[in-house]
Amino acid sequence: MRPPQKAPGQSPAAEKYIVISARGAKRLRSGHPWVYRSDIVSAEGVPPGVWAEVREVSGRSWGTALYSSSSQIAVRMLSAETLSDEQGQALLRQRIREAVELRRRVVRNADAYRVIFSEADFLPGLIVDRYNDVLSLQILTQAMDTDRVRQIIVDELVRHFSPAGVVERVEEHIRELEQLPPRLPGLLHGQRLETVFSINGVRFRFSGLEGQKTGAFLDQRENYAAAARYAWGQALDVFCYQGGFALHLLPVCDAVTGVDSSRAALEAAEQNAALNGREMEWIEANAFDLLKDYAGAGRKFDTIVLDPPAFAKTRRNVPAALRGYKELNLRALKMLRSKGLLVTCSCSYHVSEADFLQMLASAALDAGRQVRIIERRSQARDHPILLTMPESQYLKCVVAIVS
Repeated sequence: MRPPQKAPGQSPAAEKYIVISARGAKRLRSGHPWVYRSDIVSAEGVPPGVWAEVREVSGRSWGTALYSSSSQIAVRMLSAETLSDEQGQALLRQRIREAVELRRRVVRNADAYRVIFSEADFLPGLIVDRYNDVLSLQILTQAMDTDRVRQIIVDELVRHFSPAGVVERVEEHIRELEQLPPRLPGLLHGQRLETVFSINGVRFRFSGLEGQKTGAFLDQRENYAAAARYAWGQALDVFCYQGGFALHLLPVCDAVTGVDSSRAALEAAEQNAALNGREMEWIEANAFDLLKDYAGAGRKFDTIVLDPPAFAKTRRNVPAALRGYKELNLRALKMLRSKGLLVTCSCSYHVSEADFLQMLASAALDAGRQVRIIERRSQARDHPILLTMPESQYLKCVVAIVS
């Protein structure tokens, strides 16, 4: 990457710049958009949450980044060019437009999908999901939280979608880490917080201020359809949340049981089943305890889905997470009938696909079962993966036949 050339009369963002170490520059040279605080040599005079020029100790300019004064991820690159404020605002609008256009190319058979996926759409710290006529957004960085940037984001989303509502979801923990003032979730535009959306022909209710993530697990959308292609017989959906996998399995299975520890999630799942004119069994229980009881009682199923929450929030948690994944998969493998289908997932970024497959192989050996993988899947196409940023690929989904 050659040093950017300044246009005549162009001023960098407020004439402020951050100096990074050679190690930080090496990271940028590899294509990764982050520089950690430990690689900041100087950020004197750079206010929190600004767009600032990034320079290496050698004097080379790396372009414009979003700066956080509190996060361990201090620099998130925005452009290889040194941008004025006006150019930065224009680039923000352009990136939003390009993200919208990409989804129109890759999303099929759904009116709910991720519109903006942070760094993977070159918009660090911004998440936007569409649920039919309601948009849900999360702001995760200081620079995206300024009044000026917020207004640009909402204006562009309204221009492209004409939504009945734009609702903001607030991650209190993230705001604390970014040293941002407390903020209540709520409407930023329009009047509607609730709607009904459709994924693969299955309908779901959406309430803008309820549920996990921005309201649903849109990253599993294509995996729901994949599971339904192969599922059969008696099915068990473990960690079913609001019924994503379970409701996709219902049309192709003889019976489906959904399991989750959250009563609120199961109530939402039951409402979603009714919305689709379906009835099924929902069980409120700890998944580990229930699978142990089922295995002990000799219960058998033809299809089992395991879609647990992230077990490894940090790298230190990986060994314990792998033990948890193995216990779940071991019990599921023992409960599957011959030629049964196992759909097993991990959304823990710190658990690599190689580690996840090794765990599954170990569980299969201990269970005395043969596992044949028919699909190795990841997150849906509306969650693109930035090749030089491994953190943008986090979801593993294995579809396998068990003998």
